[in-house]
Amino acid sequence: MKSLLFFIAGLIFTTTSKAQQFIDKAVIEYEVNTNLKKTMSNDSWDEMMKENLSDLKISYFTYTFADNKSIYKFNRWSPKTRIPKHEKDADEENTWYLDFTARKMNMQKQIVGTNFLIADSIPNIEWKITNEHREIAGYNCRKAVGKIMDDVYIFAFYADDITISGGPCSINGLPGMILGLTIPRLYTSFIATKIDLEINNTFEIKPITAKKTYDLIELKSLIEEKTKDWFTYGEDKEENKRQKNMFLWNAFL
Repeated sequence: MKSLLFFIAGLIFTTTSKAQQFIDKAVIEYEVNTNLKKTMSNDSWDEMMKENLSDLKISYFTYTFADNKSIYKFNRWSPKTRIPKHEKDADEENTWYLDFTARKMNMQKQIVGTNFLIADSIPNIEWKITNEHREIAGYNCRKAVGKIMDDVYIFAFYADDITISGGPCSINGLPGMILGLTIPRLYTSFIATKIDLEINNTFEIKPITAKKTYDLIELKSLIEEKTKDWFTYGEDKEENKRQKNMFLWNAFL
């Protein structure tokens, strides 16, 4: 009887200890899927282009974090992705560095072939946490609904076992790490495929450097001025507005 009691006590202790293990450094791999055809317009040029594209643009990014800092960047393309090189360039160049203790963000974004370095505060996101749960990459995740860029809704699943308050790109602000994310208006989803707790490359978690940096307001003003005549063609004003919005949302995500 005593042996049985010791066994049960040991089992409870082991289970409790495991449940209380929190992760404060790791490398997370995400599969990123974008329905590229749905992002394109319905003009004759884009319709012709669609015939030579794969339905999905699939890539893999890594999120490396330690000491409450993170870097998120491109890793590789899926062999299923068949798109022109100019559609791949921005994904390969874009990099996000976040320091959650200092609440500072440093990101490199390629916009129309030019790399811009943005240095600013980490953006605040409005979140509403729900009671829906889902398992992702072996972790129990809870669903939250957020809003970015004033009116773009995002749907996230976060794991509070992973203590950093981060996620893909600049998405952040939940009580744990976002392992699943969907942005319907950009036809894009992010899903963690594996989490490696053996991290040997913490030296990579550092800000990007450049001679010229912009804050978010400066860059938005510059881009809107440079592109003010880009989305005025054709008679479909709603489609022009959709294309412009997607362009700006992607630029500042």
